[in-house]
Amino acid sequence: MSVSRFLVVSLGNPGEYRDTFHSVGHIALEALQRNVASSEQPPFAPERHGKKSALTSAGPKFTFLQSPTLMNVTGPWLLKAYMQYLADQGLAPEDVGLVLVHDDLEEELGAVKIRKWDKSHGGHNGVRSAQESLKGVAMEPKWARISVGIGRPAARDSAVVSDYVLSKIPRHARSIIDEKASRAVYDALLELERKWGV
Repeated sequence: MSVSRFLVVSLGNPGEYRDTFHSVGHIALEALQRNVASSEQPPFAPERHGKKSALTSAGPKFTFLQSPTLMNVTGPWLLKAYMQYLADQGLAPEDVGLVLVHDDLEEELGAVKIRKWDKSHGGHNGVRSAQESLKGVAMEPKWARISVGIGRPAARDSAVVSDYVLSKIPRHARSIIDEKASRAVYDALLELERKWGV
């Protein structure tokens, strides 16, 4: 059975960490709406999802949601938002493609890849939280992740890596995310659409 809708959820952090490398999922999704799919996707606006206010762009096929929680505890909110979405739309899990958009330290800046939902989180606490919280739901084959590369510092020390992902994205890197990565995320969604038979 083919899916009829997509719920696309970006991971990131709120507040002072909103414009950091760790929030590149939010940034790529905003750029996608603004630069690539503005004719199909309305501007982001606050709506209630999972009992929290979340920036939302609900188009005819794709609903983009920006997780409003801290990265490392995304899962419980995501589960509530997903179940609420199914109920509000009157859809079964097999009718909805669930896609998580997140940053990836192992890929070069702006590189975008489709990954299986249950592929190893690789130490990414936001992905780990999402995977653990949705374990109680029978996993659909139409769940996936889209990772957006942010590069990584030469040092592997955890403190250095933490400082890097929570550092503000410089202008040149932001332009790569806005122009290259947003288009690639859209292409990845279209590839999933073809694969899942929307």
